[in-house]
Amino acid sequence: MLMFKLKSSFSPTGDQPQAIEKLVTGIKAGKKDQVLLGVTGSGKTFTLANVIEKLQMPTLIISHNKTLAGQLYQEFRDFFPENAVSYFVSYYDYYQPEAYMPSSDTYIEKEAQINELIDKLRLKTTTNILTRKDVVVVASVSCIYNIGSPVEYGRFILEIEIGQKIEIKSIAHRLIELQYSRSEFDFKRGTFRIRGDRIDIYPAYEDMGYRIELESGKVKRFESFEPISGKLVTNHQPLATSLIIYPAKHYLMDPAVFKNAEQQIRDDLKKEVEVLKKKNKLVEMQRLVRKVNYDLEMIKEVGYVNGIENYSRYFDGRKISDPPYSLINYFNQQYGKNWLLFIDESHMTVPQIRGMFNGDYSRKNTLIDYGFRLRSALDNRPLKFEEFYPMASKIVYVSATPNQWEIGKGRIVEQLIRPTGIIDPEIIIKPATNEVQDLILEIEKRVKLREKVLVTTLTKKMAEDLSSYLKEKKINAAYLHSDVKTLERSNILENLRKGNFDVLIGVNLLREGLDLPEVTLVAILDADKEGFLRSRTSLIQTMGRAARNITGQVIIYADIMTKSINEAVGEINRRRKYQVEYNTKHKITPKTIYKPIREKIVDQDEKSLFYDRDFDSRYLDEMNMDSLTPFDKKKLVKKMEREMKNQAE
Repeated sequence: MLMFKLKSSFSPTGDQPQAIEKLVTGIKAGKKDQVLLGVTGSGKTFTLANVIEKLQMPTLIISHNKTLAGQLYQEFRDFFPENAVSYFVSYYDYYQPEAYMPSSDTYIEKEAQINELIDKLRLKTTTNILTRKDVVVVASVSCIYNIGSPVEYGRFILEIEIGQKIEIKSIAHRLIELQYSRSEFDFKRGTFRIRGDRIDIYPAYEDMGYRIELESGKVKRFESFEPISGKLVTNHQPLATSLIIYPAKHYLMDPAVFKNAEQQIRDDLKKEVEVLKKKNKLVEMQRLVRKVNYDLEMIKEVGYVNGIENYSRYFDGRKISDPPYSLINYFNQQYGKNWLLFIDESHMTVPQIRGMFNGDYSRKNTLIDYGFRLRSALDNRPLKFEEFYPMASKIVYVSATPNQWEIGKGRIVEQLIRPTGIIDPEIIIKPATNEVQDLILEIEKRVKLREKVLVTTLTKKMAEDLSSYLKEKKINAAYLHSDVKTLERSNILENLRKGNFDVLIGVNLLREGLDLPEVTLVAILDADKEGFLRSRTSLIQTMGRAARNITGQVIIYADIMTKSINEAVGEINRRRKYQVEYNTKHKITPKTIYKPIREKIVDQDEKSLFYDRDFDSRYLDEMNMDSLTPFDKKKLVKKMEREMKNQAE
C-alpha cells in the first residue's frame, strides 16, 4: 500500500518526466548527491513531489528563508493532503540573544517572544516523525540547531489506557514533568485543568483538547473537544483505548539524570573558577559562580531556567564538542538512511548552513571569557557543515543557479523547459538616471491591465521610502523585507495576488522561489551597484520572477554594464534561445502559469489570538500592564512616543 499519494490535476510535462526519472534512478543507484538545475517556473516543486511519491520515502526539505519555507509548505500540503506535511522554522517573533559587549561593559540578557502557532507546528513536526512514516517536513535552516535528544523526547510521554488505575494527582504530576502547566482559567496550548474527576489537556502540538474522565480511580473514557467552545468533536477520528500525550517542549531535563549532571556542572565550575583566578579575573569568577549556582537551584526546584539549553551537553550525555541533537537526528533515529533531503535554492541555503556555527561561536566565546557562561555553552550550537553533510545519504540540491561546490559534488539533472511553454522574460536595460519617474510610468501601464509589478531595491529603507512615495502618487504599493513577521510575509504575497495592491517592493526576499503568475514586470533598481544583491546569481534569480507570465518583462536600471549584468543577461538570452527552439520543434504555444491561491498556513481567527496586540491609547487605562511581554511594552512605548510627536506637531 502506498504511503505517499500525490494529488494533482496535472501530469509531468516538458522536462519534468526525464528529470523525475533521472533523480529516482540516481537515488536508487545509491548516489548521495544530485543537482536539479531547473529554471524558474519549470515546476521543480512538482518534480520533487513526484520523486517522493515514486520512492515512498520520508522527506526533509530545507529552505533558506521562512517566506519560501511557508510557500513550499503550502504547496506540499496540497500535493499530499492525506500525509503528514509539517512546517519547522524558528519560532521567534522577536529574539535578542544573550550577549556581552566588553567595550562598553554592557550585558544584554536573552529576550525573546515565541510565536505560539509556529511552536505548535514545530512540536507537531517531531510528534509526526516519531509516530508516522508518511512525513514531509519543510524547514528553514533552524533545523540544524539543538532541540534535544529524540530518544529522550520519545521516552517522555504520558500513555494512559481505558480501565487503567490512576489518580488525577498522578496524571497532573506527570504532565508537569512534560513541561505542561496547570491553568484553570487561561486554557491554552501546553496547559491542563482539573474539573472534579476529569482532567482536560491541551497538547502543545494539537488544535484540540483531550479529556480524561475517571470513575472509582479508573480511566472511564477519553473525549476530544474544541478548546475555546468546549464543544465535543464528533467529526474527529474517535479516540482508541489508549491516549498518548507528548511533551510541551522539545528540550526536557530528566530528573533521574539531574544529580549526575549537577555534579559534572559543579566540577567544571571549579575548573573554570581556578582558570579565572589565575588570570586575576576576580569579578568574572564571582559572576560565574553566582550565575551557575542560581541556574542549578532553579532547575532543581522547577525543572527549568532561562538558558537551560546552555547546559544541554550534561543532560544529553554528550562529550565536549559532540554535535548537538537537531531535527536531522529525529529523521536518522526513526528512519535510518531511508529518507530524502532536498535543499531548496541550494546556492543560498548551503552557504547559510556553513555560516551558522561561526556567528554563534563568536558571541558565546565572549560570554565565557567574561564569566557569564561555562564553556559548555559552546556545545549548545548549530551543526557545523562537516557534521551536517554526513548525516544525510540521499541529497538533491535544487537551484536555477547552483554554486560550483554543488556542481562539483553531484550529477546535474537539467530542467530548462516550463510545462506551460513560457520562455525566459525579455530584458530591457535603461539608464538609472530618473529611474523612479520611469518606473512609475511602467507601473501605470501594468495597473491599467490589472497586472502586478515587483520592484527590488538595495536597502530596507529604500523599499519603505519607495513604497510611501508610490502611495503618494496614488499607486497601491507594499514592501516586504526581513522585519516583516514570518506568517505575515505569506499573507502579503497572497494579498498581491488577490489584487489588494499592485506593486510589491523588496530587497532580498523578491528572489528565490516566489511564484506570482500575476506579475508581468520585474524592475531592478541600481542594478550597476556591484555586490551581493546585484551579483550574477542574484540578478538571474530576480529576473526569474517575471517568468510566470507570457508577457513578463525585466527592466534593469543601470548606467554601467557590470560583469554581473553581462553574464546574467547572456545566460537568460541563452536559455530563451533554447526554449524558443524547443517550443517551435514541438509546436507549443506558451500559456501563463495558473496557480491557485492556497489556504494560509494558519487561519486568521486563530492567528489573531496569539499575534501581538495592536495598542490604542484610548484603551490604555483598560490595559493590564503586568500581562504585557517585554516586547509588547517596548512596542507600546514606541507607539506612544510617535503619537506624542504627532500631536506636538
